[in-house]
Amino acid sequence: MKNKKWNSDNIGNQKGRVAVVTGSSSGIGYETARVLSEKDAEVIIAVRNMQKGESAADKIRSGYSGANVKVMKIDLSSLSSVKDFAESFKKGYDRLDLLINNAGVMMPPYSKTEDGFELQMGTNHLGHFALTGHLLELIERTPDSRIVNVSSAAHNYGNINFDDLNWEQRKYNAMRAYADSKIANIYFTNEMSQKLNGTISAAAHPGWTATDLQRHSGIFSFLNNFLAQDISMGALPTLYAAVGEDVKSGDYFGPSGFREMRGYPKRVESNGLSHDVEIAGKLWDVSQELTGVTYKFKS
Repeated sequence: MKNKKWNSDNIGNQKGRVAVVTGSSSGIGYETARVLSEKDAEVIIAVRNMQKGESAADKIRSGYSGANVKVMKIDLSSLSSVKDFAESFKKGYDRLDLLINNAGVMMPPYSKTEDGFELQMGTNHLGHFALTGHLLELIERTPDSRIVNVSSAAHNYGNINFDDLNWEQRKYNAMRAYADSKIANIYFTNEMSQKLNGTISAAAHPGWTATDLQRHSGIFSFLNNFLAQDISMGALPTLYAAVGEDVKSGDYFGPSGFREMRGYPKRVESNGLSHDVEIAGKLWDVSQELTGVTYKFKS
């Protein structure tokens, strides 16, 4: 990266491009949607709560009268909702330039999705795996398209237990389950980068950014007051992965400051375990089996 202080001012006009941003009614997702809208991309705010989504869209329009933004319903914790979203999207659009898999849950009390998955793995990874698979053909036939998966520095603590993916045999550890879902995001990114032909698959993490994600953790909410950067900075690694000129498949971006907690975006390295190709391949196979979504790549 040539520009060490890259920010949204460096993003060129995105007119004619279509972007889907999951979980974009607040936080980093909202900021990503707002910036892309102000750069004249057509942005789909893909959210579970339509009322919050419409409020976010209205806020974007109030800041930029030329914003082309639409709200569509998706619940990443429901495979049927994910499929319904994809089918509705494909009926209305003949291209998808940017799929930004941003939505997530962080350290909630133990619960399962309607499909029986532990909530964090089911939402943060499996829901996005299914969504990407349903939209793959459309993405691949769109020139210069990209898939961006939003991970976390918490991936450093992830170590997926395939024998107990849904935490039915172990005492539930919400932080560990979150970390597992975030390293899964990187495995997914890396495996996609090996299979795609033309489309870029990249990942990003926001560092320590104050968002609603931390509402389930009192200590994280407290530390936000001292350590967190605002969402305008936290969204920059995602935005760079989405539109940066020198991004390559498999790249990972995060803040440039101390321990990647704050700062302008730069290319960073995920941990060694996240580059294990055998684990990535196994997760790919398991994800296809669990979601019932089989990927068919163009040759």
